[in-house]
Amino acid sequence: MKGIMKIREKILIQRIFFLGLILVLSFTISLSWAQKVVRLSIATGGTGGVYYPYGEGMAKVLSKYLNVEATVEVTQGSVDNGKRMGAGKADLAFMMSDVGFDAFHGKGRFMKKVPLRSLAVLYTNSMHIVTLEGMGMEKVTDLKGKRVSTGAPESGTEAKALRILRAYGLNPDKDLKRDRLSASESANALRDKKIDAYFWDGGLPTASVVELATTPGIRIKLIGHEDAIPKMIAKYGNFYFKTTIPKGTYFGLEEDVVVAGVGNLLICQEKMDETLAYDIIRTLFNHRPELVESSKVAQSLRLESAVAGSPLPFHPGAIRYFEEKGIQVN
Repeated sequence: MKGIMKIREKILIQRIFFLGLILVLSFTISLSWAQKVVRLSIATGGTGGVYYPYGEGMAKVLSKYLNVEATVEVTQGSVDNGKRMGAGKADLAFMMSDVGFDAFHGKGRFMKKVPLRSLAVLYTNSMHIVTLEGMGMEKVTDLKGKRVSTGAPESGTEAKALRILRAYGLNPDKDLKRDRLSASESANALRDKKIDAYFWDGGLPTASVVELATTPGIRIKLIGHEDAIPKMIAKYGNFYFKTTIPKGTYFGLEEDVVVAGVGNLLICQEKMDETLAYDIIRTLFNHRPELVESSKVAQSLRLESAVAGSPLPFHPGAIRYFEEKGIQVN
């Protein structure tokens, strides 16, 4: 009898042991899953523009305060970013609103619709048409017959530059000697007198333009083009607006220059988890001063303007964040 009881007791102890082991393993697996690091790829632009340093700041902030590993990708810019998003090669991206509209609707350089969502409108891009004092170029039509860089291939700069040129009746491929260089490459080529002018669409100030303007013996000139804006709106949509590059933005710039502006978006995949999208936008706003350390343009990140002017629908996670802050998303 005693032997039978000992056997039963032994079996009971073994069952309790194995049950406890199962519970510990289940908890460990659950905890491991909860702590699983989410990897985020942020598509930006060239290193001489604004997207890249801004994206670096975002990656640092998100990796520091969220359970994510965010990395920055150097790209050609907005069009390239839209194609990367469509191919599932990026989770977040910077994109000009006009390019975002084309991507979302499968127009222009996009053969099919890309399922994108807005997280925030970040800041305004100002189109720089950069030349040098003394080269005889005062207006856009003076670019005819000149060697001009219209921006890197697959960039938002190139897309917008071509629209400006056409608004002035210029054929980019026939009326110009056209190069397709990035912001840094364009600035270097103009400094070395290899080109006569270049287009760059970016935030203020842009590092590569700052460097060019402070080069000894160089005095830059920016060409205004506000006359193009109504024509661009009529043909392509209500993405463009008049904005000013203030005097003093760059060394030697002694007058305000009126140019075509366009909004910049932070976009994500439509299928991004709602909580993750919410956490991303909440973290960026909570730690905006750290973003400003990477790019002064981040000073423009504000609640009211972040929901104004996007042609794309906002992600539900972003909508939840803004509505918690009392901001209505249309």
